[in-house]
Amino acid sequence: MRNFENVKKIVIKLGTNTLTKKGTIEIDTAYVRRIVRQINSLLKTGRQVVIVTSGAIGMGAGQLELAGKVHPVRKSAAGRANARRLISNGVKDTKMHQACAAIGQPLLMAEYRKSFARFGVTVAQVLLTAEVLNNRKTYLNLRNSVETLLKLSVVPILNENDSVSTDEIGSAFGDNDRLSALVASKIDADLLIMLSDIDALYDKDPRKFADAEPIPAVYELTEAIVRSAGGKGTKYAAGGMKTKLEAAKIASNAGCRVVLANGRLKNVIGHIIAGQEIGTAFYPKRKLSNRARWILNSAPAGTINIDDGAMRAVKDHKSLLPSGVISVKGSFEAGSVVCLNDNAKAVTNLSSSQLKALAGKHSSEIKKLLGPKHRDVVAIPEDIVFIDY
Repeated sequence: MRNFENVKKIVIKLGTNTLTKKGTIEIDTAYVRRIVRQINSLLKTGRQVVIVTSGAIGMGAGQLELAGKVHPVRKSAAGRANARRLISNGVKDTKMHQACAAIGQPLLMAEYRKSFARFGVTVAQVLLTAEVLNNRKTYLNLRNSVETLLKLSVVPILNENDSVSTDEIGSAFGDNDRLSALVASKIDADLLIMLSDIDALYDKDPRKFADAEPIPAVYELTEAIVRSAGGKGTKYAAGGMKTKLEAAKIASNAGCRVVLANGRLKNVIGHIIAGQEIGTAFYPKRKLSNRARWILNSAPAGTINIDDGAMRAVKDHKSLLPSGVISVKGSFEAGSVVCLNDNAKAVTNLSSSQLKALAGKHSSEIKKLLGPKHRDVVAIPEDIVFIDY
């Protein structure tokens, strides 16, 4: 039996398909009230809870009546024509997605506020973009902000800021699956609960194989498991099993346990905390330092291709020297996070142009070519993290 009695800090991720009424894009307000009641039960035990929510795009689309007709408030001929043009583009259009997110986000928060207000609980909205988590300073500020809210007994509600994101909608975080794991990692959460319409991880795709069996516990995400995960989600929900496995990997590196379960099960959160074997539990393989996690989870600005000898050296916890650099891909500045082949990520002390000039050269030539203030290594061991799940 699972044991989650001692967990103190919990991140709960709510997917689009869980929050909406079956077969529609309309937020199920009755369900929101039920899930909030369960979260309030956790708060009364002294636990801290952070919510990562989806649903803003779908709610905005519903407000605009994207099911096929122009919203009745559009009275002018020009307004009706423009609405028809936008709607004809469909929700696959990034600009339309952004508009729907901007409309839907305050409506979504209003539902959460009303539900939590019934229990006297204050909530706070935090909107994030991938750029916030890739920048070290803003990444650290996120922790401070969320920790302060939790100390004030406020429930932070986080969502991707789709209305201003420069990435294609859903690609930056993966329907908030990845975002929920990054948040859990950042605040050192004890448990991440991912509530979805996917009830568990199966040994094969249950949509294709009638004999597929749920896997109650995963201690290591093998390549075979990842390959069998299937594709992405639905029209309004970008996430699928693959994004949930990616989230499990991220949380695992923070020493955070993860439970994936069907969010529509009665009192699902209470049953999970009580240790019942609902869905699939993922157990951490390693726990990295906070800085190592930031390096590992940041989007790489480029790639430094290194030879086998250099790779062996960094695996032995030694610095990466310019003599081991074969080539450089991308354009980046010193201090950027880059890939080392396909094996690791690192914070580079040198820019891409500097590295191209020094590739294959002895470290003693760095200061001769670039000046005495430059470090004589490409990356130090503390700034190199291997991609090992």
